Amino acid sequence: MADDKKTRLAVDIYGQTYKMVGSETSSHMRLVASMVDDKMREISSRNPTLDTTKIAVLTAVNSVHDYLKLKEQVEQMDEQLKKLKG
Repeated sequence: MADDKKTRLAVDIYGQTYKMVGSETSSHMRLVASMVDDKMREISSRNPTLDTTKIAVLTAVNSVHDYLKLKEQVEQMDEQLKKLKG
């Protein structure tokens, strides 16, 4: 069964425990959870009146923004590499 090779662990994000299941290593999954927790706490500290749902949505928006910017940079670097290989 493919499910037997899944990593399963409990992580704490913004004061809540979540059970994560994935194909990555437990250290990778803990790092992801830690980064989400850090971003939620950062947003909360800047906007103390926001509820948890809004903090979570803003965390997701920030994460997708960061992802898209990095994706754009990789695409630009790929183009530059293609030009250099000419």
